Amino acid sequence: MLWVKAFHIVFVASWFAGLFYLPRIYVNLAMVPPGSVAERERLLLMSRKLLRFTTLLAVPAVGLGLWLWLQWWWGATGWLHAKLVLVLVTIGYHWVCARMLRRIEAGQSMRSHVWYRWFNELPVLLLTVVVILVVVKPF
Repeated sequence: MLWVKAFHIVFVASWFAGLFYLPRIYVNLAMVPPGSVAERERLLLMSRKLLRFTTLLAVPAVGLGLWLWLQWWWGATGWLHAKLVLVLVTIGYHWVCARMLRRIEAGQSMRSHVWYRWFNELPVLLLTVVVILVVVKPF
């Protein structure tokens, strides 16, 4: 079980690294001057590749987490339920990032770089709360 837990942590950390950086590319995309087609295309390519890679990391992170949860679900306390809710929020955040990329590629609804900077902070908060829940088990 410790191997499963170790690999779960590695994949979660890697998944979150992608979630930390992907919206950062959106910040840069929002700052691209209107005539800079090459710069925009380069950032879009980076975004697509990072999203694909981040999704590939999320699958084993969630799968291994499910494996761990199935071992403990009968004795689960409140902290684990709260963590599972935050995992669903993180999956939703990942989905929103993918949806944003599709809209940016289509030239729809480009938000300001300031908005993307704030949006970029959400995974930091999610990871912080999840780690506190897992380590401290406050309830």
